[in-house]
Amino acid sequence: MIALNTNCAAPRVGGCGIGSPQEKWLKQDLAEHASSCIVAFGHHALYSSGVFRSHAVHPELKDLWRDLYQAHADLMLAGHEHSYERFAPQDPDGNADEKNGIREIVVGTGGRSHDPLGTALPNSEARNFDTFGVLKVTLWSERYEWEFIPVSADGFRDSGESSCHNSRRQHRDVKN
Repeated sequence: MIALNTNCAAPRVGGCGIGSPQEKWLKQDLAEHASSCIVAFGHHALYSSGVFRSHAVHPELKDLWRDLYQAHADLMLAGHEHSYERFAPQDPDGNADEKNGIREIVVGTGGRSHDPLGTALPNSEARNFDTFGVLKVTLWSERYEWEFIPVSADGFRDSGESSCHNSRRQHRDVKN
């Protein structure tokens, strides 16, 4: 699990771009855990279908996403938008990539308020903007599961699982 400071313009963060202190640290950490199932989280999302794009989409995170993508990261979690949205695996440019892409889940449903969602961005698979709840993520060395659990028993639900990229790479390498 990797915690990222996505407040890139905040004083003392040093930005999120290529060569920033955080980007250098991230690349080193990813190299040290090259065979791991990789989950990262931060406050802001690179992609979100929030109605106010300047609030929902944070292109300044793209360089960090490129590093995560090159390291075969599996899952990115964010919460800035007060809604729920799950994206299919995609590359840092927002192109669908089932084989190597990063699944992003935006889950800002903790209870203060809800933010409306606008037109769905490409690769958006599940969306909800009126249910409070939590996301349960279970990690294993070779796969991960997610489950959105609503506060109300009859509320929106979402769940699924996926294998980890690096575990698939290890199995291919062993067979060769």
